Amino acid sequence: MTTAKLTVSVRMYNVGFGDAFLVTVRKGRKAWRMIVDCGVHAQGQARPLEDSVNAIVDDLRAVDPAGPPHVNVIAATHHHADHIAGFALDAWQQVAVEEIWVPFVEDPMDPDAKALRESHRNAVARLLGLIGQRTHGLNRGAWPAALITAQWFAVNCSRNEKATDRLLDRNDLGFATKPRIRFLPSAGSDDQILPTTIEDVTVHVLGPPRDPAFLKHMDPPAQAGWLALDQDAEPGSGSEQPLFSPGFVMTADDCQRDFPQLAQAHQSLRQLARINDAGLLAAASLLERAVNNTSLFFVLDVAGLHLLFPGDAQYGSWNHVLSNPALLPLVSDATFYKIGHHGSHNGTPRNYVENILGEGAYAMLPWGLVKRWEDTIPKQELLDALRARNHHIVRADNPLAEHGRVTVQGDLWAEVTFTAGSKGADH
Repeated sequence: MTTAKLTVSVRMYNVGFGDAFLVTVRKGRKAWRMIVDCGVHAQGQARPLEDSVNAIVDDLRAVDPAGPPHVNVIAATHHHADHIAGFALDAWQQVAVEEIWVPFVEDPMDPDAKALRESHRNAVARLLGLIGQRTHGLNRGAWPAALITAQWFAVNCSRNEKATDRLLDRNDLGFATKPRIRFLPSAGSDDQILPTTIEDVTVHVLGPPRDPAFLKHMDPPAQAGWLALDQDAEPGSGSEQPLFSPGFVMTADDCQRDFPQLAQAHQSLRQLARINDAGLLAAASLLERAVNNTSLFFVLDVAGLHLLFPGDAQYGSWNHVLSNPALLPLVSDATFYKIGHHGSHNGTPRNYVENILGEGAYAMLPWGLVKRWEDTIPKQELLDALRARNHHIVRADNPLAEHGRVTVQGDLWAEVTFTAGSKGADH
């Protein structure tokens, strides 16, 4: 009797500066499918977002033309627009979805999550108000570049309400079926293991961490980053306290006792009106990093093949994983790595690439040109470090088929396929 072959494919859609992935695991006639994110930066689109969404839905429909398009899981890693904006579009109403996975910070019944959302929401409102004061009466074409970027960061950190409503099945938005919504990871779990419909295939949810000691790290220390910060750097020396901290909002006394950095951040916010344009950009950038650190961080385990999806996790969430010896085996031998945060300096720890991640993996880079970041994202030093470890980089903007493992569909998507029992490019 022949055992059915177990394969996993990761399809990266070329949306531009954003993430959209379709993961398909097959064993004989069985298949399990997961969508990881669907969004794009408004200034970095490879094509209209509606076209990208329709392409994804059409690919789901092609599996069974007689029935509605179907997917087992949609994983929305965090609420930035370049990761979830596509879910605002009505094409999703025709898709049958079994489960939605979102980070615990979206849980309306979780008091810690509620406090964190309120902290982000208040900061966004304050920043947009201050930017509005600075630009009052100015034609947008006359805005300083720093304020244009600061406004984008602040808007990107907003709740992206229509997409979030659909993902959370509220306000008459949803999918063709009513999905089960999971807020991940569960409290007290460093490695929450979720089964799939296929034997020997599980998902390890490693983050975001719930411990504020990890979440407060919104940017790597100098020795862990990819060179120095560029235009999004915090002004002044690296020893200055950050303007924002993603600790939990409490009463003023409790906050001062348990989270003095957050208390100081609120004090700094009240002084932001006197900070120059670069200061507002730094504040918006810090808030952007805080939201990135709430990303779902998970490993798909296909009979021992480990496929790593860190969302846009930054230093705090990565440190939570890399400092835990029990979790290291899941990320050290990754067959596949979704390059975090579009290859920016703070999306992948240097230590992970140079000392922890083994050789010969496939790394997918979801990227599209945003003019302001064309010289800094992706970070060339990161790409060079990956290649030095014999990793194969598949870019969304210029995918190349190599070794028969990568399939390319024009400029629409690139897909890499692995068979359980083999690892790397040469097996």
